[in-house]
Amino acid sequence: MVQGTSLSKTQGASTPEEVERMRNVPYASAIGSIMYAMVCTRLDVAFALSVTSRYQSNPGESHWTAVKNILKNFRRTKDAFLVYGGKEELSIVGYTDASFQTDRDDFKSQAGYVFCLNGGAVTWKSYNQDTTADSTTEAEYMAAAEAAKEGTEDNIADPLTKALGKPKHESHTWSMGIREMLDWP
Repeated sequence: MVQGTSLSKTQGASTPEEVERMRNVPYASAIGSIMYAMVCTRLDVAFALSVTSRYQSNPGESHWTAVKNILKNFRRTKDAFLVYGGKEELSIVGYTDASFQTDRDDFKSQAGYVFCLNGGAVTWKSYNQDTTADSTTEAEYMAAAEAAKEGTEDNIADPLTKALGKPKHESHTWSMGIREMLDWP
């Protein structure tokens, strides 16, 4: 998103003419197309998508301009792609950040994280925090806590530390290499 761009619900279509014009704009379709690219390989637009997707129910001209700018960025950077294996030693590194009360509508903070495997991003998220933070430190802490969940969601060591439902337990023990005689070739 262009630096300095600030969007809010108050910029939505408000007159009958604006509503009619925006009804003919493929806003939701463009958001869906951007989301597809973002989920697959273009994490660089995750923030812009997170912000612009909030206004699908009543977009205004400024919202549409922001979406068109994302699409223009795609056109300029159409040859960009993720690269893996940039480092000799296999490593997993995670990064997280939050901005304090940047949503003009509800004063929630924007947060995001990215985890890289051997130099290439493997999972990422940009989102509006659910809780309104009282300080920058609190927003950063909540972002770090959310990012930490990503790395522990499917931990195969879970059967060693807690009771699990049967499907998850079987999946994790299979991942550990535990087999029943019937499963063995």
